[in-house]
Amino acid sequence: MRDGALLLNAGRGPVVDTDALVAAIKAGRIRAALDVTDPEPLPADHMLWTLEGVLITPHHAGDTPEAERAAQALARAQILRHRAGLPLRHVVRRGAGR
Repeated sequence: MRDGALLLNAGRGPVVDTDALVAAIKAGRIRAALDVTDPEPLPADHMLWTLEGVLITPHHAGDTPEAERAAQALARAQILRHRAGLPLRHVVRRGAGR
């Protein structure tokens, strides 16, 4: 990442090399906003809690009323499709996309 960048991770903690992130933040190269970490939960004594330029949120990025309604609507639609003998949508198959 270029100097001065803001790293935002609200997806999966392991996509970020935590040791490299800590080093870049300590060097003043970047800042970070993290909704997920690796490890998770982040230990109370982990350096990320005390570094300047780091914002850690409680892993609730997708936990909104809108997201809950969308999940319920998708689940209902999938159940109705299954009962009607229709193929399910958004099915992930092993090896797909490789």
